[in-house]
Amino acid sequence: MALDHGNGSRSLDGRRIVLGVSGGISAYKAIEVCRRLVDAGAHVVPIMTESAERFVGKVTFSALASEPVHTSMWDDWGGPIPHTKLGQQADLILVCPATARVIGSFRAGISDDLLTNSLIATRAPVVICPAMHTEMWENPAIVDNIATLRARGIHIVEPESGRLAGGDIGAGRLATPEVIVAAVRSALDENPLDMSGVKVVVTAGGTREALDPVRFIGNRSTGKQGYAFAQVAAESGADVQLISTVGLPTPSGVGLSTVTTADEMHQATLKAATAADIVIMTAAVADFRPVAPSDTKIKKGDGVPRIELERTIDILADLGSRKPPGQQLVGFAAETNDLIANAERKLNAKGADFIIANDVSAPDTGFGHDTNAVTILARGGVRDSLALASKHDIARAVLTTVMAARDDVN
Repeated sequence: MALDHGNGSRSLDGRRIVLGVSGGISAYKAIEVCRRLVDAGAHVVPIMTESAERFVGKVTFSALASEPVHTSMWDDWGGPIPHTKLGQQADLILVCPATARVIGSFRAGISDDLLTNSLIATRAPVVICPAMHTEMWENPAIVDNIATLRARGIHIVEPESGRLAGGDIGAGRLATPEVIVAAVRSALDENPLDMSGVKVVVTAGGTREALDPVRFIGNRSTGKQGYAFAQVAAESGADVQLISTVGLPTPSGVGLSTVTTADEMHQATLKAATAADIVIMTAAVADFRPVAPSDTKIKKGDGVPRIELERTIDILADLGSRKPPGQQLVGFAAETNDLIANAERKLNAKGADFIIANDVSAPDTGFGHDTNAVTILARGGVRDSLALASKHDIARAVLTTVMAARDDVN
């Protein structure tokens, strides 16, 4: 199975996507979204509001998109009714970024420019990507507008928390291009992933085992793949609990437990897994920890320290030994050699239902990257091989396989 990650495969071939860019500081990020959509095979029709032109230039979008930018209902660009043509012909309309004004106008049915006319005139799926300051995003009027649009079937790509214009920190930052393009594909998917009522536990990040108060034994895991699993599961209707060692923005609707060490992750995961239907052990858990970490900083003037290590508990194996009937247990095998053989041994030894094997030495895969390539192993052999794709797409493909197995059992 080959999945698109916005740079090579053509998962959106033949799709006509209207890209509406409204006036916010994050409008520059829509340039990368446009490029990824075109690379995925979409015919991208850009619309810019008058305010958007204050942040980015028309020439940029005209050069990257499939046709020149449209900005006005009154431009002579063909057709007797230009204010409805774009919306009628679209397979999907994406608004990125979506300002408070555009969201409010769309919710109220106010057609005061080409973009809002196109939104009101379409029967195609609509994906809205809000971006605004935290106070605006949390304003009751905006909260109500978003809830109403969501209830009408509009796809909302929740903004992230992070640094905003002006240096403030908070919710309201535009989602990443990777997440936005994934939302477009999901909205166009004729067979959407339905995880309604399914309870999912996901672990993410690398554990840290203290050497002294300032040093630790750790690994290169950033938690991106685990967070992608949590986001996809939540977007698909699951009840998701994320157990994490890293500080990435928590996906909307996901419960978060923060841990540091292997022991803390073990205790938190055991507790959460009791009532879980699916447990996904994406975290890179340390295999060893110091027997006696120092209470004070180890000084180099004292010479090279001798550090005795002991094994940490094998969380996946412990979960496998306790797995209740009907629960699906998914483990990861991050390898640098003999990928399938090592993953098969892990599958047989841990009591897992699936092992997701990935070669972390391969280009653009594994720790720290936004992309991954994995092989899904289940009892009886390889279930699927997923070519290089975004971690969001990898998560969705793995969850689709796990849910299919769950349906077969039930």
